[in-house]
Amino acid sequence: MRPSGRLSHQLREVSLEPGFSAHAEGSCFVKFGRTHVLCTASLENGVPPFLKGTGKGWVTAEYGMLPRATGERMRREAATGKQSGRTQEIQRLIGRSLRAITDLSGFGERQIVLDCDVIQADGGTRTAAITGAFVALHKCFELMKRDQLIKSIPVKDHVAAISCGIHKGVSVLDLDYDEDSTAGTDANFVMTGKGSLVEIQGTAEGEPFSEAEFMELMSLARKGIADLVEVQRKAIGPIK
Repeated sequence: MRPSGRLSHQLREVSLEPGFSAHAEGSCFVKFGRTHVLCTASLENGVPPFLKGTGKGWVTAEYGMLPRATGERMRREAATGKQSGRTQEIQRLIGRSLRAITDLSGFGERQIVLDCDVIQADGGTRTAAITGAFVALHKCFELMKRDQLIKSIPVKDHVAAISCGIHKGVSVLDLDYDEDSTAGTDANFVMTGKGSLVEIQGTAEGEPFSEAEFMELMSLARKGIADLVEVQRKAIGPIK
């Protein structure tokens, strides 16, 4: 039995609330169980120097955790004067994941910044952030279309992410902190709505895992991503 009482293939309760922020061009408040992340999309004119004159836009991300997102207060990274390696790695992952399904030629030389702020953490913050950031990005494009800045929404497919792992010898989906902190194997999968792979991060925390175990985790991830995409569809409607 999992610590949460869930079945091995069962997600935590997931909710996506678009339009949560009154000021951002796009936003989504995402909950994966007790992991809560606020994702906002901000539209900016101009692009990084390497894209100037290309006619292409850019999608990037910033990620952070509030001081009491966890059991003990963490110092704000701004107070330490630098971001941790973990923070930099996660925000790059979010950016790559969203760019994978965005037509960068479809919204001119503009930049969209996705801010993913973890309000409460119970495992899977990066996967929740990616899943919610997609909704925030889509809502930003919807606003741009209403304002006649673009003719169509430059999104090619859904993208979502989920964690899987081997906990006490059993392959399980969507690890919370109790499982993540003791899992023998921990993996994160980012996939599109059509099931194509964007990124896989897998680590043996203890014993190395076999190819058969990896395929079992992949199968769980595909099911979880399909379920998450359905939740995204309910939040934003079909991609047109």
